[in-house]
Amino acid sequence: MKRVFGGIASSLQTPFGAIFVTALVFHGVLYALGVDYTNLVTLGVAGFILVIDVAAAFFILDKLIYFFSQFVLPVQTPDDRREIHARVSAFEGARGPTLFVKNGRVIMHEGETKKQGPGVIVLDTASAVVLQTDTQIIGPAGPGIRFTRGREKITQDQGVDLRTQLQVIGPDVSDQPFLNPVPISDPKKYNELQARRQQTAGLTRDGFEISPSISIKFRIKRPAQNTPSESGVTSHYGYNAEAILHAVTREMIELGAADNKRVRMEWHRLPAHLVVNLWREYVRKFKLEDLFKAEGVSGLKTIEDMINRRVKRPFVVALDDTGIPNPTGKALPSLEYEQLEMRGLEIMDVRIRNVMFDPVIEEQTVKNWNAEWMKVARREENILNEREKLIETAAHNEAVKTFARLASQKFNNPILPPQELFATLQNLIEPLRETILIKSRANNQMEAEIKKLDEIWKWLLINKLDAAMRRDEGKP
Repeated sequence: MKRVFGGIASSLQTPFGAIFVTALVFHGVLYALGVDYTNLVTLGVAGFILVIDVAAAFFILDKLIYFFSQFVLPVQTPDDRREIHARVSAFEGARGPTLFVKNGRVIMHEGETKKQGPGVIVLDTASAVVLQTDTQIIGPAGPGIRFTRGREKITQDQGVDLRTQLQVIGPDVSDQPFLNPVPISDPKKYNELQARRQQTAGLTRDGFEISPSISIKFRIKRPAQNTPSESGVTSHYGYNAEAILHAVTREMIELGAADNKRVRMEWHRLPAHLVVNLWREYVRKFKLEDLFKAEGVSGLKTIEDMINRRVKRPFVVALDDTGIPNPTGKALPSLEYEQLEMRGLEIMDVRIRNVMFDPVIEEQTVKNWNAEWMKVARREENILNEREKLIETAAHNEAVKTFARLASQKFNNPILPPQELFATLQNLIEPLRETILIKSRANNQMEAEIKKLDEIWKWLLINKLDAAMRRDEGKP
């Protein structure tokens, strides 16, 4: 009996039950007021009103569900609005997986991916995914909302980070992988140290092993023009559906060196794989001493530039076995650039630093550097001294020419009559004095020279007057 009454109570809480109770109360009041319900017309009108009430109630209910369902998820497009309305209207308690993807990382509750049925994926502006079933690839989904159907799931349960990625491989700055014995007693840490060493280990042309730290900046290739995703969200990181699809689905098979086991290489591992192979290809073209030349472009800088060209350009001029560019200048296709294009990736920058090798060799290399740098320093010092002497000589010659030009300024007239001694000295000193006053007034040394010229000028005036007075006294 309790179960029966519980079922009745549950049915009365539904929209149909509420309409039935309201109609029953309404007609009960009319019956109490004396309305004859034995009349067929009255019964027909009552049935018609009941049908209108039911239709109106379900119409209003549908519109209310449509309105409030828009606040369940941040939907923006008309298709997503209709989809969330249909999902809420048909919801009976069971649901498919509900996933959130943040910065390319899938966040979910335990066992969420095992749920079957329609689900939803919420992606932030830095994330994208590729969806598939057990038999086919559905396609990419960008920032915003993506409703899933049936057996759709995220490929490899991994998202795609649309942000620029920075990956550093090789030994850490504090590592000392070439010391023998290595100062690490923990076997686990020792294995990790040697693993970092082997990530970038390469042999030079003269057979020395070196291992640098290599930093790689890369990202999913961005579209020429930023466009909204399928759910109407525009990400400032850019959303390129084709590049994302290629990055996830066009996987590369890496063959293991030991057991020849095939390992699928994810898109974010490909840039490091290509760069390390290029590093090993180019480092064996140089001797160890050529990598750290004090003059000109070092071999290490050449390798870094060539790696950047190979991953950024479709055609690159090749180097011979000694690290010298092809004399014909013929550019060859870059296979690394083609592989990145096929996977929808682009490498923005590659940097090589913290080059490590055997400490004994390093010590000898430092000594060679010091000797080479001292030679270069002495050579540059001699060049600077010679340049200084040349400048000094040129300045002295220019000064002599200027002095001669100024001193002879008032003697250029060939028909000038002969002058007395004091007048000649005045004509010689006056241009020099005026030039110094105009051009070199702020120079303390020139002020001293002006004072000397003034004293000579006064001496000339006094002696000129004395000579004139003596001439006058000697006249009869």
